[in-house]
Amino acid sequence: MELRRCAVVWVEPREVAHFALDDLLAGGTGVVSRMAWFAHAPHLGGAFEVDAAAVPPLGEVSPVDWVPREQLDLRFGAEVVDALVDAGLLLGRREDEAVLADAGYRVLGWHAAAAVAHLATRWEAVDGPRGMAEQGLDSNEGLLRQHGSPPPLEAPAEHLAPCVRLPRPARDDFDGLLDTRATCRNFDPFAELPLATFSRVMARVFGTRGVGHPAPGFDVVKRTSPSGGALHPVECFLIVQRVAGITPGLYRYRMDGHALEAVVPRAPPPCNGDAGVRPGDVDAQVAWGPEALHAFARIAVAGQDFFADAPVLCVLAPRFHRNFWKYRNHAKAYRVCVLDAGHLSQTLQLCATEAGLGPFVTGAINEVDLERAFGMDPRVQSPIAVCGFGPRAATLRESEFDPNRKVWPRG
Repeated sequence: MELRRCAVVWVEPREVAHFALDDLLAGGTGVVSRMAWFAHAPHLGGAFEVDAAAVPPLGEVSPVDWVPREQLDLRFGAEVVDALVDAGLLLGRREDEAVLADAGYRVLGWHAAAAVAHLATRWEAVDGPRGMAEQGLDSNEGLLRQHGSPPPLEAPAEHLAPCVRLPRPARDDFDGLLDTRATCRNFDPFAELPLATFSRVMARVFGTRGVGHPAPGFDVVKRTSPSGGALHPVECFLIVQRVAGITPGLYRYRMDGHALEAVVPRAPPPCNGDAGVRPGDVDAQVAWGPEALHAFARIAVAGQDFFADAPVLCVLAPRFHRNFWKYRNHAKAYRVCVLDAGHLSQTLQLCATEAGLGPFVTGAINEVDLERAFGMDPRVQSPIAVCGFGPRAATLRESEFDPNRKVWPRG
């Protein structure tokens, strides 16, 4: 039998703490810590604790060349090799799950550090507001008490560097649109979005404005937002709750035909109060009802209830190989995918505002739960942000940052 190391693995020394009653009763703090090693392997989608004895082979076994198992046993010990094989960090030639996942990862063109960062920072079943409240960080006073004053808005000017004053620009209608854009935290939970309005926003943000053919078999498109190499890897998946003429459900926006493709959920329907989406039998799944959709919307935005009430939530999820096909193993390729999502979210904000709707965008999302429901492989495609839009409520329940009173009237 021959083995080699997986394509990429990063080893992290981490201090792990846990509560120990014996330590507390003995006069200690009750918190006991230890140092541990964790292996981050993108093809496995997470970090795994490994023994210290497993660290040397991870640094010495080639990810390319095959080595007889007997040599590794003699050098590192059979038990260590067995543990690394069981974890999927040392791989044989047989086609098991770990070997296939590693082979799939190798062809995608990920930059190693970006892959580790992407997979290590995804959330699952996180309730952001609850976590902030438990830490006492759910108010400005709590933040100031624990962290002190924030850094200034701008770094102080250099004493020897004079400032060049710029002329004040004349205001026009576009300035009014920019000033009216404000993150909406007060959606009308019953209002239905007109189909024509929904269609116009989707076309302006995610639709194609032109198609190019720079080479045979290579098509690029123009959107209203820029994209590295005109590749536009970010797709829009939708949680549609209240749009006239559209059955509530999960969808994928097709830019090629300005259409919605229904997505059958790959998980059981969540219930109100669920922290995450449970894995389930794909073949047994059916469309979710309105209550399950709203519960899923809350999960998607990590417990931010004020965003979950939006009639439409847009999940911005790049297909990474669309970008990495050109920028293979490139240190900036993943960053460009993130930039693409940011460009689209800002265009959505302005288009929704122009339509008289409230918009939002958030990066506090449960990527793993979204991947599970939409059937995404996180190495191939994964959410970067969630946006939404819809009619605002008649009254202000949750605070919104609208200092110039462009959205909410005074009084």
